[in-house]
Amino acid sequence: MILIVTPNPALDLTYTVPELRPHSTHRVTEAAAQAGGKGVNVARVLAALGRSAHGVLPLGGATGAAVAAELTEAGLPFTAVPIAGETRRTVAVVDPADATVFNEPGPELAAAEWAALLAAVDRLLPAAGVLVLAGSLPRGLPEDAYAELVALARRHRVPTVLDADGPALTGALAAGPSVVKPNAAELLAATGLSDVASAAAELRARGAGAVVASLGPDGLFALAEDGAWSCVPPATVSGNPTGAGDSAVAAIAAGLAGGAGWPAVLPDAVALSAATVLAPRAGRFDLAAYHRFRATSTARAVRATTSLRTA
Repeated sequence: MILIVTPNPALDLTYTVPELRPHSTHRVTEAAAQAGGKGVNVARVLAALGRSAHGVLPLGGATGAAVAAELTEAGLPFTAVPIAGETRRTVAVVDPADATVFNEPGPELAAAEWAALLAAVDRLLPAAGVLVLAGSLPRGLPEDAYAELVALARRHRVPTVLDADGPALTGALAAGPSVVKPNAAELLAATGLSDVASAAAELRARGAGAVVASLGPDGLFALAEDGAWSCVPPATVSGNPTGAGDSAVAAIAAGLAGGAGWPAVLPDAVALSAATVLAPRAGRFDLAAYHRFRATSTARAVRATTSLRTA
């Protein structure tokens, strides 16, 4: 079982429009609502792949009840930690070219509520093969809150995959997460460097076991103790990129749980990410495209000092 913590979940609202035009009125052609947050998207993808996953998330208010109801309807197992605050919402406005996302900040978690979440994770970790920590931290938590969860997993000898940015990422490094997965911009911002490979090496020096960086249309770069690899998507895709990174995390967690090496994990993550762009909402992917992309995706070994710069 892959255990997934989403400390700042949301009810995701997706509006599809023919074209997004700033400062104008839009006619929505399709509207959808589903449970969201990065970790929830990861769980949804894993379930679609036939993988056992269990979510832990704080939920409160009417929005929290709507999130719980949708998770139950979707058949996604989860443990809800009740909180006093109202669970947040996100809005994604999608047109044929891209998506524009609005994220509410979410509720503030009290110390007792965070302690209850830690206790829930501690109870579930003995049955877990991997712990995924995904998304922003709620207000009220210290910057090293993820470090507490990484340390908890280490005590249970469970590897961790961390997908966060800013202080939530850097505050967890000293605890030694097994894998961190920032995108290129997050990676460079965390280190102040201008080169992805050098920045990845810096995060490893600070405690990360491996670093997998999303490079957008240029695929993924991975730096680990046993080498460095890159994998480029076999085709250029356009659509809704919301959730593509979460699908990469799902593939990484599944590979880690199965003991696969990076030359196998990276093509799977790239194929799944690209197939997610072709789907209308986060947490979903085009199954036929995934299999097609996976068959033609290959990771290549690169020198750890290879210069990888972003535009």
